[in-house]
Amino acid sequence: MTTPLQPPAPVLPHRCGIVPPHLLRHLVAEAPERRVVEASRRTLQRDAEQRGAREVRTTRPEPRLPGGMSLHVGKGRPRRPQPAPPASPAHPMSPHRELHDAEHRTDLPGRLVRSEGEPPTPDESVTEAYDGLGATYALLAEAYGRDSLDGKGLTLVASVHYDRDYDNAFWDGTQMVFGDGDGVYFASFTDSIDVIGHELAHGVTQYTAGLTYVGQSGALNESISDVVGSLTKQHALGQTAGQADWLIGAGIFTPKVRGVALRSMKAPGTAYDDPALGKDPQPATMDDYVDLPHDNDPAHDNGGVHINSGIPNHAFYLVATTLGGHAWERAGQVWWDVLTAAHGVRIPQDCDFATFARATMDAASARYGAGSVELDAVTRAWAAVKVTPASAGPAARRR
Repeated sequence: MTTPLQPPAPVLPHRCGIVPPHLLRHLVAEAPERRVVEASRRTLQRDAEQRGAREVRTTRPEPRLPGGMSLHVGKGRPRRPQPAPPASPAHPMSPHRELHDAEHRTDLPGRLVRSEGEPPTPDESVTEAYDGLGATYALLAEAYGRDSLDGKGLTLVASVHYDRDYDNAFWDGTQMVFGDGDGVYFASFTDSIDVIGHELAHGVTQYTAGLTYVGQSGALNESISDVVGSLTKQHALGQTAGQADWLIGAGIFTPKVRGVALRSMKAPGTAYDDPALGKDPQPATMDDYVDLPHDNDPAHDNGGVHINSGIPNHAFYLVATTLGGHAWERAGQVWWDVLTAAHGVRIPQDCDFATFARATMDAASARYGAGSVELDAVTRAWAAVKVTPASAGPAARRR
């Protein structure tokens, strides 16, 4: 008798921000504007406070108010967002969104300003966040049959206008949070649909593979979020892999910045080169892998999770563009199968690049066949970024 695949061990949800700490530190050191220096320093401080406030969250149901609204307790902090009623033929999958205005404070979630199905408000950030949450939900539901981040209809909670001049957006283990930017180098973080998709994808990883947010497993965590962020935009626009820009964070820089986005999956290391922001440090292959300490120093980025993610990012780009068509269909399906253990094998929470590469090859073979063009594309992509796949698949429990 085979043993059912069990959920991953509970992990400490990590505050995952779209802007890496090395970029913010560069602004502190090099930006000529005092306002920007203060904003970047304060953002780093807030991010450190968020990391220090993390707590293990269980899946135990929490009470809800009549009508399904989340019950908020203490300083406006929400209890864990709750699943909606299970989907059924009479009640098909649909998103459940709650948008809050933090009103430039740091107590979350803030004032509820729009719930699912309510008309738009005059606040553009609320509208952009609401639409971005919906676009991400649509990708998960329509491409992969998943009902929200946890697969059980989890309410998507987001807060806009967090703090003042806050230069980041993040997933904190329970909800999305968006800053307005400093207005000099960063615009509002709700301006970019792929940023919204990226951060929500951290929630999907939290509920599936549970990849540890350090070193290569952390870089894979970041890369999967970049993949989902890019696919969210492509799915919303109906783009093929050849039509997509493969940029992460396009739209959050002001015109002052010499750059197009935070990251480029097509050409890692080329997204920006600016006197105040520095140069995009992402490598495209293992030849330029950046080996950083796995410690609490923000300069080391948890072992380079936002830096070395360029390598698996580029591998996915190569698979998607080699296969052509809609990237969420075949390339995305392979990555999704690995993330969700669709074929009965779960990658370890400390998964490295070699193990992940082998897992994607095994997933492509399982879904499309040992002699398939999909498997060939995956194999060639990892070779191109100079990742040698592990000799055997991940040591994990099987169905």
